Amino acid sequence: MEIESLRVGQLETNCYLVFCPKTKEAVIIDPGDAGDFISQKILDLKLKPKLILATHGHFDHILAVTELKLAFNIPFLMHKDDLFLLKRVKRTAEYFLGYPADLPPVVDRYLTEGESIMFGKEKLKVIETPGHTPGGICLYSSTSHLRGGVAPAAHLGGEGNGGILFSGDTLFCQGVGRTDFSYCSYKDLMKSLQKLFKLPGKTVVYPGHGSETNLVAEQSFFRKVA
Repeated sequence: MEIESLRVGQLETNCYLVFCPKTKEAVIIDPGDAGDFISQKILDLKLKPKLILATHGHFDHILAVTELKLAFNIPFLMHKDDLFLLKRVKRTAEYFLGYPADLPPVVDRYLTEGESIMFGKEKLKVIETPGHTPGGICLYSSTSHLRGGVAPAAHLGGEGNGGILFSGDTLFCQGVGRTDFSYCSYKDLMKSLQKLFKLPGKTVVYPGHGSETNLVAEQSFFRKVA
């Protein structure tokens, strides 16, 4: 499995192109903005995008979805419990960004706990992680991987044999997503973290914002601040 990380939008969301190196089939995770930039990178890498996946329904993770759906004629998947957030996307995006935003994308299918997302010879497993939003999810693979054509740094697990976790805004490097909105739940978020910490410690975490980390480092950090 290979990963191309793109930082997009005013809130610097990490959009990930995750692909099978043998077939070039790919999924697009959290295209938060800059659809033209993402599209060009897909063309440069000669990828064959199959799906668009959102880790949750906040505007900074989905603003480029409609543009990419039209460009590549592919479906958009997210968890049904965040559907209510899509209805607010245009208003909240315009409030935070200060310029007009497009209407929200149409969801083609809902993601569910434990399902496998297949692309080429690779797959990602859906893990429900509510807290930051009710329908937050993470995507996990137990396989080794390359990022930008090279193995992860040694402090992140070297060959990446612990696996890969795309954590959205559930887990960051030394932090978690905010829980101060009315629909958030700090209690649920803590339960979601406990769920993630059962994965191998060397799992490399690719978050929705900021730099990558791994689970053993985050477990250590949270023990110190608890």
